[in-house]
Amino acid sequence: MYINDIHILYYFFIGLLGLGIGQLLDWATIRMSNHKPILCKEFFKSYIKEIKLNYKFMYLTAITYIVLLFVFGWQIDLIKYLIVTPLLISAFAIDYKEQIIPNRLTLTLFEVGLLFAFIEGTGSLSLLLDRLLGLAIGGGIFLIITLIGGLIAGKEAMGFGDVKLMGALGIIFGAYNIVIISILAFLLAAIISIILIVSKKKKSNEYIPFGPFIVLATFLVIFIPEYIMLITLLKIFTLGMYKV
Repeated sequence: MYINDIHILYYFFIGLLGLGIGQLLDWATIRMSNHKPILCKEFFKSYIKEIKLNYKFMYLTAITYIVLLFVFGWQIDLIKYLIVTPLLISAFAIDYKEQIIPNRLTLTLFEVGLLFAFIEGTGSLSLLLDRLLGLAIGGGIFLIITLIGGLIAGKEAMGFGDVKLMGALGIIFGAYNIVIISILAFLLAAIISIILIVSKKKKSNEYIPFGPFIVLATFLVIFIPEYIMLITLLKIFTLGMYKV
């Protein structure tokens, strides 16, 4: 049996891979949030012996992996996003709980982005330049917002972890997509923050981490085709007056 020209067994095996990596995310997230190394003696001495299944991470990663295979098939983008997905999930979980995005996590994303930028840009200098421009735009936009917010409000508008995360994502997704991710992240943040404040789950002066919105926006860019995303944003910002 084939689904989208891919045998169903491949979906099964990639789902199993997602379950395994999702479980490892439990350990990685705890270690990174405490600024401790992931690969160490404690992993084999304590975690493996007293393993507790984290079904949230497992199912989320497995389902995402299966959908990635369905959407991208056997392309290089599939490999890239299989690597990026657990890092994004970890960034979401850590920033949501601890209000930090560990340097080790953003550095790993940057390394992955740099690797694929050179792989994909081997036969296209313009593509490589686009990835480097994405790095500058992603980090630059958020750095400016952080600095201006600090001058106006006397405190950080957002953490430097967000700046580094956007820079790393910029080199992975390129100039155009990092701009779309930025717009979507602010749009999601505005909508969800208003809902949380109106429902009194958050106070108006209470800090809401921005990293989860960046992660959600990134997944939207991964799974939704560019033309659909662009048309949707144009309709939103023109209040439906834009005609295709």
